[in-house]
Amino acid sequence: MTEEQRQQRARARARSAALEAEEDDRRREEKDEEWEREGTYLSREEFEAGHPCRGCGEPILDGRGNLPPLLRMTSEEQAEHDAEEARYKERHGECRAVRWTMSGSRTQHCGHCCPPPPISEKQREVIAELLSHKTDKRELDDWDLILTCDHTVRRTQHRDHQHYSIPVARCPACGQRRGVVEAVHIGPTEDPKGEVRRERLDAELRKAKAKLERQRKAAAKTEQQVDELAGKLGGTENHSDS
Repeated sequence: MTEEQRQQRARARARSAALEAEEDDRRREEKDEEWEREGTYLSREEFEAGHPCRGCGEPILDGRGNLPPLLRMTSEEQAEHDAEEARYKERHGECRAVRWTMSGSRTQHCGHCCPPPPISEKQREVIAELLSHKTDKRELDDWDLILTCDHTVRRTQHRDHQHYSIPVARCPACGQRRGVVEAVHIGPTEDPKGEVRRERLDAELRKAKAKLERQRKAAAKTEQQVDELAGKLGGTENHSDS
């Protein structure tokens, strides 16, 4: 296979994955609208009162406690785990969705069929606090996202992330959310004086120097081993001649 053929296959796989992510996102949006329209979401009061999930009818808080990790389960707990796993797959094996449980409960719920439980007031406060934090633009990088519709949109992401991981993005031209086929790293969002670029290059230089130093030490150690082995071999030959 030529390099061009490998690249073509890689692009085809990336596009296929983006189309699948787009379809999953569309299903998620439709399900959210359905839950909102049909009143499937539980209120916080209903949740705390122990009402079952309106999506599947199963309890959300079953009071059975958490199961231990698989390697620490007793035979009885293993049998219960296997039975619950089989029952879940029978009900949701074709849903292609994550599953979730509540702490202290063992009943598993499907991310496609079962709406998430309502958050508490304390959780709302924590989320609001996180969202209120303003990120310094100097800590952000720009990314160009090539979408399944072949349009390109620019997004920002914190510099700590080496890859753009969000699989879908809204396309202003199409007015729809599209799968991300390729994410191209552009560079710092705001760096008028080139400080971020210099800092990044300096960090890369330090990393490269450290790697070179490790390689030099490893080479020196290998050379020493070669000299020692050569010396031993020479001594053996001299001993044989005598």
